[in-house]
Amino acid sequence: MEHTYAVIMAGGGGTRLWPISRKERPKQLLPLLGEETLFQSTVARLENLFSPEHILVVTVEEQAREMREQVPEIPAENYIIEPAPRGTASVVGLAAAVLHKRDPQATMAILPSDHFIRNRDLFHYLLKAAFDVAEDGNLVTLGIAPSNPSTAYGYIQQGEALKGNYKYPVYAVKKFIEKPNQQTAELLLRTGDHSWNSGMFIWRADVILGEIKKQMPDLSKALVNITSAWGTNQQDAMLNENWKGLKVETIDYAVMEKAEHVAVLPAGGLGWSDVGMWSSLFEVLLPDMNGNIATNSGQHLAHETHNTLVYGGNGERLIVTIGVDDMVIVDTGDVLMICKTDQSQKVKEVVEHLRKHQQEKYL
Repeated sequence: MEHTYAVIMAGGGGTRLWPISRKERPKQLLPLLGEETLFQSTVARLENLFSPEHILVVTVEEQAREMREQVPEIPAENYIIEPAPRGTASVVGLAAAVLHKRDPQATMAILPSDHFIRNRDLFHYLLKAAFDVAEDGNLVTLGIAPSNPSTAYGYIQQGEALKGNYKYPVYAVKKFIEKPNQQTAELLLRTGDHSWNSGMFIWRADVILGEIKKQMPDLSKALVNITSAWGTNQQDAMLNENWKGLKVETIDYAVMEKAEHVAVLPAGGLGWSDVGMWSSLFEVLLPDMNGNIATNSGQHLAHETHNTLVYGGNGERLIVTIGVDDMVIVDTGDVLMICKTDQSQKVKEVVEHLRKHQQEKYL
């Protein structure tokens, strides 16, 4: 593992978990699922697999300071600061270019900062297996075994098994599928050869940089310019100058969907969630006998209440629910949000409404 690294993507806004997740303190900086923040949990999950010196964090300046406080063991120089969000393709490219300059033999795992994974041992095993596959020049992704016909995730269709002496079953990727409608999701689930796209990737730095050069020449040129000055007193100026003109693009759409030698490891049993919206907390937090969850809150009295999440409040406030089923109730002091559990993905629309109407104090 001498030349293996973890790159944590940690600059997102987490708008689907508004009103807890805000611009100043997005979800990865919050203790949503326990005492640790999601960012701290992501780093802790890498213990015994990567040393702190082999963990890099890509984020934005306004979040980096608190991340350094939360996880001081990661060296300061391992924080790569984006001047502005430009999508995951730019994040991956910048991290790969910086790593390749540091270690030309580097192989990297791209990991979001806001995922929940229950089975840490299996996660370590899968990453080690994925590194073996990546060493052969493959772009590797972990595909989550779907538990339901979700429309919240993209899907990966697996093709034939890859030949090689690998520790774990690995398949060529036949196709990436954008987030489907309900009917299509049900069809994909029935076929048995589709995984959810986890957003976790493993590849050699030189291989992904080669793909970026082939498919995103503008980004590739910018990365060459940036790394030419990396580590010098011109680093920030060169980064800012080349970053501002980049398009916002995802690594999935801009590179992976068109790349050759893409492989998937179907990851069943991870106990994975992307903690992407309020309804996902039902997957990772323990409910009471009526399916209710009350967390990070003062006191909750649930009378004839079922399958309802209450989040927030303060120690003095008593929140009472009567005859309430399948709801999410979030209290932040300045915002009280109530929605049906199956409508929680629409929180993002509320955030867009507030932004459009310049109600910035709630963002």
